[in-house]
Amino acid sequence: MEEYTELLNEQIFAINTVWVALCAALIFFMEAGFALLEAGFVRAKNAMSIIAKVIIDITFGGIAFFVVGFGIAYGASNGWFALDFGIMEGDLGLGLTVSNKLFWFIQLGFAIAAISIVSGALAERMKLWAYATMVVLFCGIMYPLVANWVWNPNGWLSLRGFNDFAGSAAVHAMGGFSALAAAIVLGPRIGKYSKDGTSNTIPGHNLPLASVGAFILWFGWFGFNPGSSLGAVGNWELIGEVIANTFLASAAGGIATMFYTYFSYGKIDITMVINGILAGLVSITAGCNVVGPISAIFIGFIAGILVDVAVLFFDKIKVDDPVGAVAVHGVNGLFGTLAVGLFAAEGGLFFGGGAELLITQLIGVLTIALFSFTITFILMKVLKSTVGIRITSEDEEAGIDSVSFGVKSYSNE
Repeated sequence: MEEYTELLNEQIFAINTVWVALCAALIFFMEAGFALLEAGFVRAKNAMSIIAKVIIDITFGGIAFFVVGFGIAYGASNGWFALDFGIMEGDLGLGLTVSNKLFWFIQLGFAIAAISIVSGALAERMKLWAYATMVVLFCGIMYPLVANWVWNPNGWLSLRGFNDFAGSAAVHAMGGFSALAAAIVLGPRIGKYSKDGTSNTIPGHNLPLASVGAFILWFGWFGFNPGSSLGAVGNWELIGEVIANTFLASAAGGIATMFYTYFSYGKIDITMVINGILAGLVSITAGCNVVGPISAIFIGFIAGILVDVAVLFFDKIKVDDPVGAVAVHGVNGLFGTLAVGLFAAEGGLFFGGGAELLITQLIGVLTIALFSFTITFILMKVLKSTVGIRITSEDEEAGIDSVSFGVKSYSNE
């Protein structure tokens, strides 16, 4: 009997390991999506600089999360942080049926996804070494603190019953509001706003490339959300529910943006449709485990409209965000987290659960947004006054690729 039990446990461990490893690989592959999406949305003279920033996210951010961040996020928490460095070999107390190292790797994917959100909002004008410094601090300290609050069993938001299944708040609102603060301090690109305050369109150089990036992100999200189950055995119903909700919300987001742009401008804006799909994905990420499929459609549809309104709003207040990162991730990360308190089948306001869950969600996401914005704003101000954060106007006109790398993205450019 003991041999049978031991064999069964080994099989469970093996199945869960394969499942989590597959999802972790999909999440890691999303970095290709970020790179291509953002590169397509900027001018050709800066396309390689976006690739470089995503590489910095993975390399600098990955090492920082390994050395410092993982221990802050998943060590023995006092409710706000942990300082258990070197915990890779110990018992995390999370009841995992995969190794600590594999758990670290899938969590790394979330950390670098959060900072990759920021990279797009800073495109075409930020110094690479200043950005690398920001990445190290973000992935080593800032993001792990938020992960501790939300996903560590002893985190203060976790203990309150805060539901953020795969990171609408901890990843997307975190990254989005960090991007907002950074873009404000960095300032707009040369030529983005005229002296009279009007906004000038600076079109991306390759929309098919951006579309491929969006499809990669869409594909990767089916590892991002279901992978948060952290195991396949015993979770087949949950995984199916999460996958279905993830797709339905994303499709509804794209449909909503198609209608919104068509009736607003007389033509479908395909760049905004891309962002509408991503907005639907962001908005369902918190509650994909607790809402029904019809609710997922409503959540995604609202997100698809909200992203359009948000893009116009931030442009009106002169926040230059070349890829719409703040609108897609910040605004819809906030909305998606609150949507849990409205649409959750158990405890949601619209399903007779009262306001308790909604209040918890509101406290959590506002705290995360305020923390992310404030710390990033201070960090950018410090970097600005010390090493500098912005390339020269001459370099900006010439393009980061030729100045910093001595290359062009296209040989016939």
